[in-house]
Amino acid sequence: MKRSSGVRLCAAATVGALSFALVTGCSGGGSDEGSKDSGTAAKAPSAAELKKLIVADGEVPGYKVAAVPATRAKPITTDSTRCLPLARVMSGLPPAGAAAQTDRLATENRPKSPSDKATSLDDLADGKFEEAIHKSLDRDVTTITLASYDGDGAGKALASLRTAVPACASGFPAAQAGTKVRFTKVAEERAVTTGGGSVAFSATMDTGDGDPAPVHAAVVRTGNSLAVYFTTNLGAMMDKKAYVVSPEVVKAQQAKLK
Repeated sequence: MKRSSGVRLCAAATVGALSFALVTGCSGGGSDEGSKDSGTAAKAPSAAELKKLIVADGEVPGYKVAAVPATRAKPITTDSTRCLPLARVMSGLPPAGAAAQTDRLATENRPKSPSDKATSLDDLADGKFEEAIHKSLDRDVTTITLASYDGDGAGKALASLRTAVPACASGFPAAQAGTKVRFTKVAEERAVTTGGGSVAFSATMDTGDGDPAPVHAAVVRTGNSLAVYFTTNLGAMMDKKAYVVSPEVVKAQQAKLK
């Protein structure tokens, strides 16, 4: 059955309303227990050294690792000083300026169902068309950023984020590439790993149609460096399915930092 142009426009609008989240991440989320490495006297690793430490393609099972595209690299801005560390992390940046940094994008491979057939979307009924769109978008997309600091900079940067999460619990206004948006809620989440200290949180975006769009982030300190993880899953948002910062990505990256 051929769909009308109205259905096409509706589908495009739905994707468009949530696209901001794609280009833009009390349960122990701020744990630094057991940390013995403060990194206070260490010199920050250089950008060249960080590039050797960040995950490469083939090192994260089930994911394609590549350069961060320009569309996703556009920063989120906010007039709220106290919430700026959150906006930076959701831009794939460290919560505070670093001496050096590098990044990658890890995109989950969507397994092909044995029943999948090469069918034109034009030939799908409206319900099947929507299902196909959602299925194609149901994959984690995670920005990984490694940032290094001189002295105790990493600890201070992580502390700024730890403070921002509860301070911005009721949300904050933001903008990205000229598009205004409001995050309506920020919540601390369980830390992915303790490392030398970590903070994890979710931020819920108001899409304007009553459907919340949550994104997830985690920052983990190792010595005087931070690993920043920001994950979105557009298909999960559209289907109101829970998702988290990609554990496979974190596991692979943290293993290279030990």
